[in-house]
Amino acid sequence: MNELSAFMGIDVSEKRGLAVALMGRDGQPLDALWLRSGSPEDTRCRLERLLVRHALCPEEIIAGIDAPRRPLPAPRTWNWDGGRQRWQPLKAGCSGFGRHCEIVIKAHKLANPQWTPVLEQCPGWMLTGFALFEHLGSLIRTVEVFPSASYRQLHHAGFRLDIMLDGFSLGPKDMLDAFVAAATVREYIQGRGVLVGGGDGLGGIALPRPLDPLIPAVMLWPAG
Repeated sequence: MNELSAFMGIDVSEKRGLAVALMGRDGQPLDALWLRSGSPEDTRCRLERLLVRHALCPEEIIAGIDAPRRPLPAPRTWNWDGGRQRWQPLKAGCSGFGRHCEIVIKAHKLANPQWTPVLEQCPGWMLTGFALFEHLGSLIRTVEVFPSASYRQLHHAGFRLDIMLDGFSLGPKDMLDAFVAAATVREYIQGRGVLVGGGDGLGGIALPRPLDPLIPAVMLWPAG
């Protein structure tokens, strides 16, 4: 896994489309572009052309996508009690939205997730993300990232990020998140980060650094 040649970051926006950043093995920026519209199949084809332009084989690249991998099949029945540092049955009146990986992020105070709901209540940008994981996953490896959590982890880490300004005027924060997504998956794949969550079978989130301090109990999904 450490022999990958490039890392892609994709930020998903319902209104503006996909901000895409491509980063080399050493962290140098290679490309930045917007995919404004089109079907999932069209997006996959356009990303294939991006790989061809940079002489990359699908096996040489992995993409970090800032969106949930899949929706909840049903509301969860467990909740994390941060004060008591333990899982407990979900109380009546709570939505039960949010995946294990999002609860881990919240418990460690890295960011405030947009809790993933059941499919019928997912906003458009999440639906775009689900389709992207499904169709792009048949081309290259993908991993879910959360740039807001990456910013918090790298805030005092002396971390340097090289970017290119192509496409920034169309959505500066989206494109910056795309570069941070690429950097996050690079840090994770090269052994400096971790994958958290996944105990519920709904996907994990890659982080650029280990959790510190770690809360062991929240890492274990209570339903086994």
